[in-house]
Amino acid sequence: MLKIMESYGNDPQQLIAVLLDIQEASGKNVVEQKWSILASKVLEVPLSKIYDCLTFYAMFSTTPRGRHVIEICQSTPCHFNEAEQVVGWFETALGVKVGCTTDDGVFTLFRTSCVGACDVGPVAKIGDDVFGSLTLDKVNTLVQSYRDGQPKLREALICQN
Repeated sequence: MLKIMESYGNDPQQLIAVLLDIQEASGKNVVEQKWSILASKVLEVPLSKIYDCLTFYAMFSTTPRGRHVIEICQSTPCHFNEAEQVVGWFETALGVKVGCTTDDGVFTLFRTSCVGACDVGPVAKIGDDVFGSLTLDKVNTLVQSYRDGQPKLREALICQN
């Protein structure tokens, strides 16, 4: 984790970028307490400020999550486009409820606020990719493609900006 901080010049103004990279490097989508303490010392940032970031921004977690975090948009446009049905499809495909992680540690399912793709709602965000106009078939294809590590199956489903 020291290398991550060094790659940003140990610059405290790069705190969010450092924490994102630490979380990614963890393998569990989490910023553990020991890494928060280390970042506090190396970047010379109060530990309270680090925890402010970790608890304010939804992209961070202080508890382990799946390798792939699935976020279902709960904004008004997605809600009116049957986002709750999409949540149900993901829950069935994954075998977990919202807020939970699959037993194999591959997926964690959440609701999230608007992801800025209202024109193609209902929308799910997986990592940095946004998938819209979701159907049961698309949800099943997405879950299978991430499980099998087959990005080609999902490439055509990614919303283009």
